[in-house]
Formats: sequence, C-alpha cells, structure tokens
Amino acid sequence: MSARNRLPPWHEQVRLANGREVLIRPIRADDAGPLRASFALLQPEEVRQRFLRPVKELSAETVQRLTQPQPRTEFALVAAEPLPPGEALVGAVARVAATPGTRDAEFAILVSRYVAGMGLGRHLMRRLVRWAKGKKLERLYGDVLESNQPMLSLAGSLGFRREASDAPGLVRVVLDLDADVGQRAVRTRSPG
Repeated sequence: MSARNRLPPWHEQVRLANGREVLIRPIRADDAGPLRASFALLQPEEVRQRFLRPVKELSAETVQRLTQPQPRTEFALVAAEPLPPGEALVGAVARVAATPGTRDAEFAILVSRYVAGMGLGRHLMRRLVRWAKGKKLERLYGDVLESNQPMLSLAGSLGFRREASDAPGLVRVVLDLDADVGQRAVRTRSPG
C-alpha cells in the first residue's frame, strides 16, 4: 500500500475545464518574481477590472504587500502551475483583507484570460469566504466595475447583494457571512 500524498492546509490540485492542472495554494514571497512577470501578460481591461484604473506594472511595494500578507488580517491564494513557488506561472490571485476596526473584509480576485471562464474565480471566492468565516468576520465585500458583468454575475450567484457605491461606475457587492454571530455569542454566554 502506498502512502497517500497529502497536501498542506489550503493547498489543492484542481483540474480545469480545459484539462490543465493548477495548484491552488497560499501565496508565497517567492511568487513575487512570477507575479511581476505575468502582470505584463494581462490585457489592459483585465488590469482595469481588478485595479479599477490603468496600471502599467506592479510596483515592488505592491508585490511585497501581495506576497507577504499579514496572517491575522489578510489571506491570499494563487492558482499556479504545480511547480515550486518562484518557478510557477501564476494564473490567478485571490486576496481578502480585514478592514481595521470592523468585522468586515474586502476581497479582490484577478483571473487571467488564459484560465478565465473555467470556474476558477468561483472556486477561489469560496475559499476566501471560508477563510473569512473562520476568522468570524461578519461581511465580505468588494468594489466591482459596473461593466465587469462576469464578476457581478459570479457574486450574485454566490449570494452577494449589490449596494450603491460612492464612486461612479462602481458597484459594491456584499456577502453577509453570518447574520446571527452576535446573537449566538450572547446565547453562549447566558446561563442556561
């Protein structure tokens, strides 16, 4: 009997609709080089939909912030080739960051056109929701361009509701993670 090949927490191999295998795993500092290199492969519209404005390249500061999240308040996953960090081409990045002083967290997902439309965005979003629930957060939100219909459709299919945004051309999508978190805490503490 052979030993079972177990992956570390938050790691999973996924076969995409096109047959390509990707490894979904937490982002690593070693991913900085491939992230900066793969950014050049993105179309201007892909960049605008994620960053909400034109960006020509990822700055060293941005890449460092992305690849070295604060473990207590941030979480980021990549969908990459099944190679070691630093060598693997990154096809998608999903990130969530708790908003200081609240029980909310903001998400962001970028899926390159090479792997878009294969369910990867949905898969990554579900992982972000799982992390946020594990941190006992109450709401997950993101600002999406009104023109980004694929992201708005995905969010709607996962239970996010739309809210007006102060910024023109943006829609805020919000998911209530556990509406009764406060009530459950009160019930747990009360004698009974």
